[in-house]
Amino acid sequence: MVSSGLPSRPSSRVPSTERGRADVPQRLTEQISRFLDFLSVERGLSGNTLEAYRRDLSRYRGYLSGLDVVDATRVGESLIADFVGWLSGTEFAEDRRYRPSSVARALAAVRSFHAFLLREGDAAANPAEGVVRPRVPKLLPRPLSVQEMEALLAGFPEGDVAGIRDRAILETLYGAGLRVSELVGLAVDDVDLDEGSVRVVGKGNKERIVPLGRYGVSALGAYLRRSRPGLARSSSGSALFLNQRGGRLTRQGASLVLARAVRRAGLGVRVTPHTLRHSFATHLLDGGADVRVVQELLGHASLATTQIYTLVTADRLREEYLTAHPRARHAEPSRAVRRGA
Repeated sequence: MVSSGLPSRPSSRVPSTERGRADVPQRLTEQISRFLDFLSVERGLSGNTLEAYRRDLSRYRGYLSGLDVVDATRVGESLIADFVGWLSGTEFAEDRRYRPSSVARALAAVRSFHAFLLREGDAAANPAEGVVRPRVPKLLPRPLSVQEMEALLAGFPEGDVAGIRDRAILETLYGAGLRVSELVGLAVDDVDLDEGSVRVVGKGNKERIVPLGRYGVSALGAYLRRSRPGLARSSSGSALFLNQRGGRLTRQGASLVLARAVRRAGLGVRVTPHTLRHSFATHLLDGGADVRVVQELLGHASLATTQIYTLVTADRLREEYLTAHPRARHAEPSRAVRRGA
C-alpha cells in the first residue's frame, strides 16, 4: 500500500479546505479537473450533480494539500479513511457538523475519482475501494396526503398573472412527478397539451415522456394563454416558466412559489419541491400502479430507488390497519377486571 510513504498528520497542523488557491498542488488540481471533464462530457451529468462532485472533491483536495500530498495516485486507503473521519468531525458552521449522508456522498465522489485514475492508467489500484462508508440512517420520504395536496393546490388568485403561473408550476411538479431542476429546464415546445404530456430531460441527459393529467393540462393551458404572454420579454427565449422579469424561473424561484402556497394552505409541515415528487410516487402506488411503471415515470435508473416508496406505502398501510382493525387494537381490560373482580 502506498500510504506508508505519505506524511502523517502532525498534531499541530489541521488540514484545511480554506488554504489559498496558490498552495493547492497543480498536479492534484489537474487530476480533479480531468475527472470533472469526464463526468461532464462522457457521462453527461447535470450541472447540479457536477457542482456536488466539485464541492466534495474541493474538500478532499484541501485536505490532501494540507498534508503536502501533491499527487492523488500516491494516496493510500488509510489516508482516505482519515479524510472520512476528519470530515465527520468538521464543523462547517458553529455547532454544525456534516451529516453522515453528506460524508457518505463525499466518500462516493472520492471513490469515483480514484476509480477514474485507475481506468486512465494513472494508478495501480483504487485506494478508496475498501474504505468503510459511514452508517446513514434510512429515512423514508414523508409525502403529503391527498387532502394536503388538494389544500396546497387550491386558493390561487384567479385572473392574476403570477397566481396562474404558480398554480401551473405546482400542478406540473405534482402531476408529472418532476425534479425541480427538470421543471425549470422545460421549454414551451416540451409541452403537448393535446397529448396531455411533457417531454423531460432528466439525470444523465435521459429523455422521457410523462403524462400530465387533466388538472396539469388545464393549469398549463391557462398559463400559456393568459400568464406567460404577460411575463415574456424579447430575451425570454423558449423557457416555459418565467419569473417576473421575463427570465427563466430558477430552482430558488420555484421553491419560493411553493413556500407561499404552503403558508397559504396552512399545512404546518416542511414541504420542498421534492416532497411533491415523493407524493406523486406514493399516491400512484397507493392507487395500484405497478412499481416499474412508477420507475419509468420518475426516470429512476434503478428499481431499488423507486422501491423505497413501496416501504412508505406499506408503513402507512400498517398504521391504518393498527388504527382501524378491531382485532389489531390494544386489548381492553375484561369486564371482570373493570369491576374489580
